[in-house]
Order: sequence, then C-alpha cells, then structure tokens
Amino acid sequence: MKQLIECVPNISEGRDENIIKQVTDVVETVEGVRLIDVDPGKATNRTVITMVGTPEEVCEAAFRLVKKASELIDMKKHHGEHPRFGATDVCPLVPVANITMEETIEYARKLAERIGKELHIPVYCYEFAALKPERKNLANCRKGEYEGLKEKLSNEQWKPDFGPAEFNETVKKTGVTAVGARNFLVAYNVNLNTTSTRRANSIAFDVRERGRVKREGDPLTGKIVVDAKGNKVYEPGMLKSVKAIGWFIEEYGVAQISMNLTDITVTSVHEAFDAVEERAHARGLRVTGSELVGVIPLKAMLDAGKHYLRKQNRSVGIPDREIIKIAVKSLGLDELTPFDPDKKIIEYILEDKSAQKLVDMTIRDFTYETASESPAPGGGSISATMGAMGVALGTMVANLSSHKRGWDDRWEEFSDWAEKGKFYQEELLKMIDEDTNAFNRIMDAFGLPKKTDEDKMERDKAIQEATKNAIEVPFKVMTLCYESMEVMKAMAATGNPNSVSDAGVGALAALAGVKGAFLNVKINAGDMKDKHYVEEILKKGNEIQEKAQTLQDEILQIVEDKL
Repeated sequence: MKQLIECVPNISEGRDENIIKQVTDVVETVEGVRLIDVDPGKATNRTVITMVGTPEEVCEAAFRLVKKASELIDMKKHHGEHPRFGATDVCPLVPVANITMEETIEYARKLAERIGKELHIPVYCYEFAALKPERKNLANCRKGEYEGLKEKLSNEQWKPDFGPAEFNETVKKTGVTAVGARNFLVAYNVNLNTTSTRRANSIAFDVRERGRVKREGDPLTGKIVVDAKGNKVYEPGMLKSVKAIGWFIEEYGVAQISMNLTDITVTSVHEAFDAVEERAHARGLRVTGSELVGVIPLKAMLDAGKHYLRKQNRSVGIPDREIIKIAVKSLGLDELTPFDPDKKIIEYILEDKSAQKLVDMTIRDFTYETASESPAPGGGSISATMGAMGVALGTMVANLSSHKRGWDDRWEEFSDWAEKGKFYQEELLKMIDEDTNAFNRIMDAFGLPKKTDEDKMERDKAIQEATKNAIEVPFKVMTLCYESMEVMKAMAATGNPNSVSDAGVGALAALAGVKGAFLNVKINAGDMKDKHYVEEILKKGNEIQEKAQTLQDEILQIVEDKL
C-alpha cells in the first residue's frame, strides 16, 4: 500500500484571493498530490492550505508553494491577528497512512534544507523534526514574530537550522519558515457571545495545557511567581495537548477561543468544546457555536456525534452521515459558515468519486446492471447485498428498541447491538464491489500475454493469485453473513416485539447470503491448483453453512413463538 502524508502550509495572506489562488495553484502542478482544503481568514490575514499525497511528491509541492509565496507575499507589509514570522509561516508534514513518524521527520528535514539552500529563506525545524530541544515548541521558534527577526537571527542561540542567519533584503521580504513533522492537528475555534478579547483569553487560559501565569494573591494583579532561574511559573489548564488564545474576529463580530488540538487522541474536539462551554458558563458567557479551520479525520467527527448521542440516551448504531449531522449541530459547526462533510472530512475528500461503485447505485440501476449481458455483478455481489440488507433489518430492530417508550433504561444495551449490526452492514456493503473487483482481476489475468515461456509463467501465477482472491472474497462474505446473525437472534429474543418479524426476515436474508457466497467459493475453487488449500477452505465453508442453517432455524423458532 502506498505511503501518504499530509502537508498543511500556513501562508501570511488571507485577504487577496488572487495571491492565494496563485500560491495554491502550484500544488496542483505536482502529480500524486491532492489539494484538499484552502481556508483563508481575513482577520488573521492567513490561509491554511491542506494537501495530501505520496511523500516525495508532497515535498515537491510544498517547496513550489513556499517559493511562490516568497515571490508574492511581502512580510514588510503584513499585519494580522495571528502570530507569524514568514510568508510561508509554517509547513508541517503529517503521517497519514503506511508511514512512520521517523520517516516523516526525514522528509521534513530534507524539505527544510532545500528551502534554505535553494530559496535562501531561514528555516527552523520544529515539533518532531526539531534539531534542538528548545525548538520543538513552535511558539519558541516564532517568539518575537516577524518584528523580532533582526535581533533573533543575530543571536547565535537562534541561528536558523538551514538558510541565511541574517536579516538581509531577501529575508526582510520572505521572513522565516518553520518546517516540522507532527501528529494530526485540528485547528478549532469556539465562538462566544461576547466581543471581549480579555474575557475570551481568560477562558483560553482556563482550558489550555500551559494554563496561566501564577500570581501571589490576586489572580489578576498579584505579583508574578518565578522559579529559581527567574522564569515565570504557570498554573496548568484543564486540557492536555491543547494550545489556545482568545481573540476578536471582526469579520463575524464575535470573540473566539482559538485552539490547536495537537493530539486528538488525548483531547478530542468534543472534549475541548465541552470544556470551553463549562468555563464560559462559569464566567457568565455562552458558547454559540464553533468553527473548524482546515480538515478533520472522520473518526473525530464520529466520536463527537456518538458522544452527544450518548448524552441524549440515543443509539449510536446509525449511519455515519446521521452521526455527523448530530456532531455538526451539537458543536455548532455551521454557525458562521455552512459545514460540508465532503469538503471538511479528510476520508470523504480523498474518496474517488469518478468511478461509479455498485454500492452507490439506486436499487433499480443495480438490478438492471445485474440483469444485463455483463457477467458482473454476479452471485457474490448479490450474496453480499442480501447479507447487508439482512443485518440492516437486525440493526433497525435494535435502533427501534433503543428508542422505544418505556425502555429508556435499556437504550445502551440496544445501542451496542445496533453498533455491532452497523459494523457488519458496512463490511458487507464493501464486499458488494469487492466481489466484482475480484472477478475483473481474474479477467485481467487471463488477458496477460502468453507468447514466451516467461510470459506463460507470469500469466499462470497471476491467474492463480486472482483465483485465490476470488475464493477468499466470497468466503469473507459468508463469514460476515453468519456472524451478523447474532444481531438478529438477540433482537428476535429481546428486541421490540412489534418488529420481531423483521429480525426473522433479516435471518433469512443472512442465510441466503451465506449459501450464495459459498456457491461462489466452490465454483472458483474448481480452477485452483493448490488442492490442499481448496480442501481446507471448502471444509471451513461447509462448517459455516451448517452453523448458519442451525442459527437461522433457532431465530425463526423464536420469531414463530412470538407471532
């Protein structure tokens, strides 16, 4: 599987659309890189750009972006609410898939070196890519901002990691760039019903990990406490892995808590929101909504939606899109601007929408496609479809039971079953297209050249590999269909009695999925040369089919007894 990294350059221009477009256009000149988000801010005069792709190509796109920004943005004329010290202020690399942090660090340092050497821009490496401990924290690197660069660059302690260590005419225009490697960061702002930056900052100090400066006596006017080295002592805030400040956004006429959630596995978006809401209430303020800057992983949105559903004693075993709606409304993510999941959630952005999938067709089109002269979709895809529909019925009974009047004390029990059913449903939906892909892979293998002996060997090897895959895909379908029947049995036995027949129909569909998929296993096994493998897979298939038949009989008996 190919490696993927994310790069999130922040440029010091958020008002001139022409400049922003020229800078972001260079990203799309690199094949293998996808520009997935451009988020300008007028008050901050800063644009957050997000791209994803293979490592070498992302680094090339990032270099071109830094170069273009240095040509178009003059830091001598820049003003904005956000701390900054360069035309491309920061350029972090983030591991996304099949790549380690250690590998990402190497790419970041190579990119930093190239920017310094070829563009003559001073570069500090920060976060995991830092070459010196004190430079790990971006705030330390950026302390003094652009206005303090002349003094900073002349300080031996703050000599750049790469590029010139002088405030020459070129650097006066470009400023400095920080290149880093970090975990996935969510830039997230919470809106308040106030225009007071001071009050917003008070809440920011309450929640951020660093907290606030410790004082003797009065927390506002008391003497600042320092340690033995004369450094200010801080009282920690509520949330780990959170950086926060308060500011006023003239564009919207509200104050915000601007947060960087540097590790959402430590502090999630919904935990940050709830903490701000709690501290705002304690200070006589109210949270009115929030704003996501850039993009967010799907899991973070689903975790948020499930959190608020559980607070309502509602089932979480509902479709992802419905969970996301709950998250958006609960967090008020659509207060300032519309929130489009397809443009904000990274997995949805990266989906290949050009190729039509069977699972995305209407039922009418799917059945017409099945009935056509094309040999695919065939019995394997139909078996997966029957299985998905069967467990969907079991999931429906679980959700109805969770929401049944008078059963409020059992909502969590049925929510757990609904979530389990949803898992099987989603997995079986994936298998609808996977089975057709397996058939197409066999056809591709048969189409390979066979002119030479070497060609014939490679072709035969490819056919056998494709055939094995075409056996294992329907075998997985029958396994999923069988395992999903536990949901229908539980719902037939303990679920809403008014829907017991639906649990029975679900069991019938699931068993049809098991038997249909096993037919596909057997027909493809006939072309497999490894007879020991075939013997083992057919033995396991027979066992699953027998267990599924027994389980279906038990479910139907429960159903009949209740009708």
